[in-house]
Amino acid sequence: MLNRRLLRIKVMQTLYGFFQSEEADMAKEEKNLLLSIERIYDLYLYYLSLPIELAHIAEIQMEEARNKVMPTENDLNPNRRFVDSYLIKALENNSELKKLLNDRKVSWSGENELLHKLWKKIKNSEAYQRFLTNPEDHPSAHRKYMEKMYNEFVVDNDDLYSIFQEKSIYWDYEDNDFGVQMALRYFSKIKSEDNYKAIPPKYKDKEEDEDFVKNLFRKCIKHNEEISEMIDGKTKNWEVDRIATMDVLLMKMAIVEFLYFNSVPVKVSMNEYIEISKLFSTPKSKVFINGVLDKLLAEFKEKKLIKKKGRGLMQ
Repeated sequence: MLNRRLLRIKVMQTLYGFFQSEEADMAKEEKNLLLSIERIYDLYLYYLSLPIELAHIAEIQMEEARNKVMPTENDLNPNRRFVDSYLIKALENNSELKKLLNDRKVSWSGENELLHKLWKKIKNSEAYQRFLTNPEDHPSAHRKYMEKMYNEFVVDNDDLYSIFQEKSIYWDYEDNDFGVQMALRYFSKIKSEDNYKAIPPKYKDKEEDEDFVKNLFRKCIKHNEEISEMIDGKTKNWEVDRIATMDVLLMKMAIVEFLYFNSVPVKVSMNEYIEISKLFSTPKSKVFINGVLDKLLAEFKEKKLIKKKGRGLMQ
């Protein structure tokens, strides 16, 4: 569930703070790194259970409208397409989701004001009204609306972001985006009220992924000075203050993977850090990083410093 790119990003963020601090404690920072990764799964569960909370608010409001002194026809016979959506029912009936929410203590209780504010925006939107009156009732219509609702009202929602920041210092915008996208991916796999896949575990391979994180973090620190010299040797024509700190860090991480991660293909490491640079560094960083790493790779191969296990890992 937590892919390697996200794990690399969390290691990068922790290393950035470590190298910027004069009093950083390696063991403490590693513990915080693993905890920050652990908490991302909770964010995913929050976004996975959000539709249930919104449907519950909608249901209460419908009941209140029916009990008015002089209810209208709409009050007495509301459009229940959202609250009765097969997607909502599938989530409500998912015993695995209930257990995960309970075991990990993930709950929207205490966020009633935020949820009501969010639901008011959704309820009054044109997209919601179109969904209610859409004659197409195929499951795909429900899935498309859920995706539209999240993209319009959940992604980049500052109120939600603020709430999650208060809940945990480890959550940032990237974690929120990841949680949202993973929730949407799961919704897309729900085909009917009782036809849905198991909720993916936190790690594809817990032991392997945790070892990857720990080793990447530790080796970047252990080999920092020698790798810095390697990079300096290929950037002599650049003024130091023109090279972004993040670019240097991403190159260090890539080099560590080239030299010390025997099962990770060279091309994968190269592509991953170039892609990450597009998110966290300057517009020109990808070209710069690619150029420097290409030179170093040629040198590493010439000196036979890269020892990968398996066919195709050198490419």
